[in-house]
Amino acid sequence: MELASARRDGQDRGGTVSEGRTGKRFPLELPIKIHKQDSAGDASGVTGNLSAAGVYIRADAALDVGSPVEFEITLPADAIGGKENIRIQCRGRVVRKDAPAGSDPADAHGVACVIDSYEFIRNS
Repeated sequence: MELASARRDGQDRGGTVSEGRTGKRFPLELPIKIHKQDSAGDASGVTGNLSAAGVYIRADAALDVGSPVEFEITLPADAIGGKENIRIQCRGRVVRKDAPAGSDPADAHGVACVIDSYEFIRNS
């Protein structure tokens, strides 16, 4: 497995910010795997939108605001013009939590996460 690393470092921009979102968001539904730290196993879900700074996730995992989160996003080969899928391993934190969309408690939770660092993982 070959790793190509990239890190996004925060900058102090100063001033008053009326909205926490930065950068262009893309409405992409991509498979995501959340690595749960408090229990065994992983949770799965999909992205709702994605930017260089963060991601909105709909998943079967309850994540608390302020908690650290590790997740893996899969970019399908056909979507990127490649021969195989590319995985992006991300670390970040939950900044917003939305109630499930429906009345069924089994419905997916929605969370907004900032991405602090990421690595592209390619199979060799």
